[in-house]
Amino acid sequence: MFKAILIERDERPYRAGFTALNEARLPAGDVTVRVDYSTLNYKDALAITGKAPVVRQFPMVPGIDLAGSVQESENPSCRVGDRVVLNGWGVGEQHWGGLAQLARVKAEWLIPLPAEFTARQSMAIGTAGYTAMLCVIALERHGIAPDSGEILVTGAAGGVGSVAVAVLAKLGFRVAAVTGRAAEAEFLKRLGAAEVLDRALFASPGKPLGKERWAGAIDVVGSHTLVNVCASMRYRGVVAACGLAGGLDFPATVAPFILRGVTLAGVDSVMCPRVDRLEAWRRLGQDLDVAKLELLTEEIGLSQVLDRATELIEGRIRGRLVVDTRR
Repeated sequence: MFKAILIERDERPYRAGFTALNEARLPAGDVTVRVDYSTLNYKDALAITGKAPVVRQFPMVPGIDLAGSVQESENPSCRVGDRVVLNGWGVGEQHWGGLAQLARVKAEWLIPLPAEFTARQSMAIGTAGYTAMLCVIALERHGIAPDSGEILVTGAAGGVGSVAVAVLAKLGFRVAAVTGRAAEAEFLKRLGAAEVLDRALFASPGKPLGKERWAGAIDVVGSHTLVNVCASMRYRGVVAACGLAGGLDFPATVAPFILRGVTLAGVDSVMCPRVDRLEAWRRLGQDLDVAKLELLTEEIGLSQVLDRATELIEGRIRGRLVVDTRR
C-alpha cells in the first residue's frame, strides 16, 4: 500500500482525496519509482480543484513532477537505486503522476537527478523552474544578452516567474518583475529584481503599440498581459510565452510583429525533447543560485496538498511548494 492524492469522477461528483492505494493499481510502465519529493504546481491545483479540465482520464493521481529512486525496472536504461527526476510528459493528466509515494512510468520520461541538486532541491525547481530556464534559453537563442536591455518577467512571485527572476539576475540582466501582490516586492528584490511593477499596468486592453522599453520578456499570464507586453517591446525584442494564468485568449494586433520585428517564442515544457531537458537542467545547475532557491521554497506534506491547492488557485502562494511524500 502507498499514500496518494487521487482524483475521481464517476456516478458521484468530481472529487480529490488523500488515500491509501494498493500497488497493484499502478498504471502500466517499465519503471517503478519510490517518490521522495514532488511539487504542487498551478496545473496540479487546477486538476485537484477541478477548476479546469486538466485531467484526461479517471481515476487520476495528479502531480506533474517527481524526484526519487528507481525501485523496480524492466528497462536497461534505468537501474534499481538510480536517482531520477520526471517533469511533464502528461503525468498527472493522462498517466498517474507524482503526488504519491510510488509512481510507475516509462523509462524514457526520466532523467538522472543532476549532481548539483538534492531530490528536494530538484523539486524546488520542478517543472516551473525548468520551464523558466527553457524561457531564458529561448531569449538567448534569439540573441538577447545582458547588454541588449531590460527584461520583463510577469507573474514574478509565482513558480516560473520567481526562478526566472533569480536566473536572469545571476546572468547579469536588469530585471523588472510584475506582480499583483505589493507585499512581495522585497522578496522579488532579494531574488534579484531591479524594479517591481504592478500587474494592473498590463492587465487592461491596451493600444496596438506602446512605448518601446523591453528587450526581452518572459510571460506566464497570456491574454491582455501578453498583448501589452508585446506592444511595449523594443525593436526586435523577444517574448518567451509559457503560461495562461490570465486566459487562453490573445486579443492582439500584428503591429508589434510587423512594425518592430518582435518575436513571440512559445515555450512548452510538457513534451520538450530529452536533449533540451538535459540542457535546461545543466544550465540550472550552472546559473541558479541555490541560496536563492531556498528563499522561494516552502515544504509541505502530501497530506496538506488538498488544502494548499485552493490557496494556489487563489494566488496566495509565493514561489514553490515542495511536497514531502512521507508525511
